[in-house]
Amino acid sequence: MGRAEERRARQHGGRRAAPRRSSGMQSAAAGGESATVVGPPAAPGGRAAARRAAKAAGKGGGRGAGGKGRIRRLFTWKKILGTFLGVCLLGIGAFIALYLYVDIPKDNAAAQAAQRQSNVYKYSDGSTLARDGKVNREIVDLSKVPKKVQYTFVAAENKTFYNDSGIDLKGTARGLLNTMMGKGAQGGSTITQQYVKNYYLSQEQTVSRKLKEMVISLKVDRQMSKDAILAGYINTSYYGRGAYGIQAAAQAYYRVDAEKLSVAQGAYLAALLQAPSQYDWQAATDTGKKLVTNRWNYVLNNMVEEGWLTKAERQELKFPVPKEPKPTAGREGQKGYLIELANRQLEDQLMKQEGITRSQAEAEVVDQGWTITLNIDKKKQAELEKAVKAQLTSKLDKKKRPVDADIQAGAVSVDPATGKVVALYGGVDYFKHYTSNATRTDYQPASTFKPVILAAALEENAKTQSGKPITANTIYDGTSKRPVVDSNGDKVGFAPENEDDRNYGDITVQTAMNKSVNSVFAQMGVDVGMEYVMDVAAKLGMDTTNEQAVPAQTLGTMGASPLQMAGVYATLDNHGKKVTPSILKKAEHNSRKVDVPNPIGEEVISREAADSVTSVLTGVVDDGTAQTSVANNPKRDGQKVAGKTGTSDDNKSAWFTGYTPDLVTSVGLFGEDDKTHAQTKMYGAGGEERVNGGGFPAQIWAAYMFGVTKTDARFDLETDQGAAVQPTWTPTPSQEPTTQEPTEEPTTQKPTETPTTEEPTETPTTEPPTEEPTTEPAPTAPTDEPTDPITLDPGRPDEDQ
Repeated sequence: MGRAEERRARQHGGRRAAPRRSSGMQSAAAGGESATVVGPPAAPGGRAAARRAAKAAGKGGGRGAGGKGRIRRLFTWKKILGTFLGVCLLGIGAFIALYLYVDIPKDNAAAQAAQRQSNVYKYSDGSTLARDGKVNREIVDLSKVPKKVQYTFVAAENKTFYNDSGIDLKGTARGLLNTMMGKGAQGGSTITQQYVKNYYLSQEQTVSRKLKEMVISLKVDRQMSKDAILAGYINTSYYGRGAYGIQAAAQAYYRVDAEKLSVAQGAYLAALLQAPSQYDWQAATDTGKKLVTNRWNYVLNNMVEEGWLTKAERQELKFPVPKEPKPTAGREGQKGYLIELANRQLEDQLMKQEGITRSQAEAEVVDQGWTITLNIDKKKQAELEKAVKAQLTSKLDKKKRPVDADIQAGAVSVDPATGKVVALYGGVDYFKHYTSNATRTDYQPASTFKPVILAAALEENAKTQSGKPITANTIYDGTSKRPVVDSNGDKVGFAPENEDDRNYGDITVQTAMNKSVNSVFAQMGVDVGMEYVMDVAAKLGMDTTNEQAVPAQTLGTMGASPLQMAGVYATLDNHGKKVTPSILKKAEHNSRKVDVPNPIGEEVISREAADSVTSVLTGVVDDGTAQTSVANNPKRDGQKVAGKTGTSDDNKSAWFTGYTPDLVTSVGLFGEDDKTHAQTKMYGAGGEERVNGGGFPAQIWAAYMFGVTKTDARFDLETDQGAAVQPTWTPTPSQEPTTQEPTEEPTTQKPTETPTTEEPTETPTTEPPTEEPTTEPAPTAPTDEPTDPITLDPGRPDEDQ
């Protein structure tokens, strides 16, 4: 059979193959002969047999090929495309059904008003602290709002507002996906969607609510004009300060009606919607002020881009600083400060639990009918307020001394075993001073940072530059303005001055802490490594996010709040287990549950390091800068106390943060200009030449603490160094150094029970040496030498000694 005949046979035979040529035919073809010999026809079951053979082969060595073939047959491009189109059709069908099923709710003003319920705040014992949440709203017609002010909201939230269909498909899809994955909403809503959420729906973050929001937004966009939607949006949004709607916001922030708002003011209100409390200028941190300023600029730049504002007009605009807030019913005295912190911590938890933004969390908390129980102890709160009045505010006279008008006090009291904030003082009155002095972080903690440096040294087992361990008894050079040197003996360009430029010569770390000697802790910080110091500071609870690890930080130059410092010292008091102060005891709502986290975390520094710092800090009270106000206070009834004073170089802040075994309290005084609110110096306040941490702050601390703490509590310390377990004494270098020998034996072994904190009956020698020793002094130890012997090292390389 020729090739033509074979082709015809295949065509006529359908799926049957043409008979194969025999070997004889192949040989004939090879030999060039024309005769062919056709072989016998294939057996009737040949194809089935071939298939069985192929299948059998696939089970053997051809298993992989057969498996791949089955996968290819299962996932063909036609099937994949068909499945995709099927899913799309199902989705479209479901959306059409939803669109037909969901209608725009009837006028929801009444329902919305009903949703705005007062929050009830309670003390820890269940008694009512305050009922907060009277809705402050006044609807205004859009015609009453200047056109360019209208544009500020569009520029801030949704530049395509006038052209879109009411929804942002990408943003909505992203929001749905995040919600299903438990990540919460991530923005992307149009003005129409936000209006629908505010006016027709709830603030809950669920898939069903988001789908309803999308459908209703499409229908609202078809049935309402853009102006009507914009009017609804700016009249229902929450602006902070209890203000709902642009009219209430205009009055709350600028004391004008909405029709009198300038473009700059409108841009601020539009920017504010992203995070009302965080962006409120009067209460914002430096970071918050920077963020809202950036967003204000973003709004105006968008207006220029859209042609709603000329470049010349834009350049003339200056940031419009809002006025202080008006009093709000239910927030007088300290209540406003307590409510604000409780709200903020509840918002923090909702953000973490639901993955929502600050603005969304705030909308879910304010006026939403929560019952919020605080950890505030009614008795301790009253005692703290009483102490501030008795020891500070009653002594200030603005008429006699103008500087007295610039003094602000803040305090936070924390139970170290539970992390509960049991008392808080935010300022003279929430109506008179909107910013809470208890939580503000814009003032330096000064020398209250020194225990953090020592904690880092002990935690890292750091050594001096001559290789000697840093302990409470290590000797450093306490000369004022002594240049700090690095491990190579090179000066690092930092030589801090001691208070009053006093020289101490060679002193122990214990005495340096007692006397708050800057030059010693500056050198110690470099010996430890400032990176380690800042790392330990962060572990203890300070915010070091934007801080540099430089020697100047040893003076406590980063910002901190009494709330933060109370947490740091509570962690020390709690033997190194992290304490994150919490004012929230529980938060209840009829439609949601919030899990309040445990304020006590894991161990962030070793118990030995924490207990050693506590031991050293008892010396500050009994033989240091807090001795007069705390140790010798007539109200003290045997309480064991550790703590540290702090006074900034320019006297803009003064602190005392201290603790007993059962309670930690941080008190800060801040100089703030009564009119401009800028930081100012406190010299002369209260008739004092200089406001020191051992003055008003320590006096407030003692007046409060010695009335509410247990008199029989003892520090349970696992350490063999520091003033709590051995007497504090400073060698007086000479040819034959001598020491003040205590009348009682110092503790020489690691205590298994609460160590004694009794002091020598005679005051230890703390005077600086009369002359610089020519050789490394070797002081005579007490009769029973402590197990942690004095380590002599002036903090310099050996060649400098």
